[in-house]
Amino acid sequence: MVDAANVVGSVPDGWWRDRAAATERLRDALARAGPAALPGAGDDAEIVLVVEGAARRVAPVPGVRVIAAERSGDDAIVDLCRANAGRETVVVTADRALSQRVTELGARVVGPKTLRARS
Repeated sequence: MVDAANVVGSVPDGWWRDRAAATERLRDALARAGPAALPGAGDDAEIVLVVEGAARRVAPVPGVRVIAAERSGDDAIVDLCRANAGRETVVVTADRALSQRVTELGARVVGPKTLRARS
């Protein structure tokens, strides 16, 4: 599971001028890399990109499921972790509060730098 807003915002590359386009670039990089983008993920891992705000219009592509958060992206990620209880879940974020919430649910957290280095 990838916290799109957090990962996109981790690199000062002008993303603020067009958040949706920056999120599409992230989505496309994830699709190219596949599950190998997530440390420890198996070949059959599903990549889920959670989007919010201006990036809600970003569409899924083969290999990347896109979830448009109805409320906050963080809350959507927590809900997805709850739904995945008992299954290996990796969340990509640098958000400390979100990291704490999802690790309490059994998810493993990696930072945006790790994802960007692999995708």
